[in-house]
Amino acid sequence: MSLRPIRFRPAAGRRHSIEPSRFHWRDVASESVAGVLQRPARAVLTALGTVLGVGSFVAVLGLTATATSQIDGRFTRLAATEVTVHDVAGQYTDFEPLSFPADAEQRVESLHGVEHAGVMWSVQLGKDAQVSSTPLANATAGSQIQVEAASSEAVRAAEPTLLQGQLYNRWHDATRQHVALISAGIASQLGITTLDTQPAVFIGNQAFTVIGIISDVRRRPDLLLSVIVPRSTALQLWGPPKDGADMLISTRIGAAQQVAHEAPVALRPDHPEYLQAVPPPDPQSLRSGVGKDLGQLFLLLATVCLFIGAVGIANTTLVAVMERTGEIGLRRALGARSRHVLVQFLTESAVLGTVGGVIGTSLGTLTVLGVATLREWTPVIQPATVLAAPAIGLATGVLAGLYPAWRAARIQPVEALRH
Repeated sequence: MSLRPIRFRPAAGRRHSIEPSRFHWRDVASESVAGVLQRPARAVLTALGTVLGVGSFVAVLGLTATATSQIDGRFTRLAATEVTVHDVAGQYTDFEPLSFPADAEQRVESLHGVEHAGVMWSVQLGKDAQVSSTPLANATAGSQIQVEAASSEAVRAAEPTLLQGQLYNRWHDATRQHVALISAGIASQLGITTLDTQPAVFIGNQAFTVIGIISDVRRRPDLLLSVIVPRSTALQLWGPPKDGADMLISTRIGAAQQVAHEAPVALRPDHPEYLQAVPPPDPQSLRSGVGKDLGQLFLLLATVCLFIGAVGIANTTLVAVMERTGEIGLRRALGARSRHVLVQFLTESAVLGTVGGVIGTSLGTLTVLGVATLREWTPVIQPATVLAAPAIGLATGVLAGLYPAWRAARIQPVEALRH
């Protein structure tokens, strides 16, 4: 610290007066930079806390915005294009076991905007009718596997990913074929590894040829826990559903609300109240809710990272103050005031915080870009986050240096010089 020389000049009423020492901003900057460069290893360790804190802050907020953008796309593609129609005839009459007509798929698919539509329900099997890979009555290999009756269009509306074989089609529906689709998990449970041998599953004493193995579905994930058979075959063998049926409809974007309004009338013009259509939720409010929850969660995480960085800076700066007690005492003896020492140490912390903030911003931005590239996402980083991050590093450095600088300013010259 370069202190101005003490000059004596006459003053009225006094013989001499002493001009107080001053600490110009140029002196503050030079002394602070010199203090940082004199201990490069300590400066790096001190700034590392801010680098990690600010980097985590930028990366977390950037990844949150990027993930929220991906959620927006999925909501638009799936939730906004799915309509479910429930059979609620049991609330009105006891003489309507299945409210969906035989040509339900054709009626709904004639509506504008519908891509696929099909009826499906869970088959209620008796105690002795279990799913197995053998025709033995006491087989228990697949006793917990459910059976789902679904038309070919209902399967397509679920958008399955086929692992082996093929999906059954309208011909299988019309001719009541004994065919089945199973998931990869159920295939493993039943010991089916390939379709080349035309394996079969037994539902009770009824054999069904497995013609397809699916690995995933985009809608109705419960289908992965069931053996899926044609709707017409299930009606012939086990009769109409006991707990009602559903229709799954996939639509083009923007048509779901209108399809939900028209479907009950198209299916049952005589009793549209027997069918309850559930339109997709409002994607805007749903996206906003999810985005807000994610933002709050990850903002809390970023704040914790910044707090950890600030504690690191405060700890390192406090140790530096204790080690530089002799230097502080010499400065005080040469005329430096308490506020000069306070400003010097605060400036050093601010410099380290700013440098750490800039480096952390760069690393956080690169992290977002790297993760987005690996996941094939579109990276989204708010400009305000990038611009504010170095300022946050500066503020973190200043706040972390307050107590150590205050301790340094309170050191008395006589006591300091004894060290």
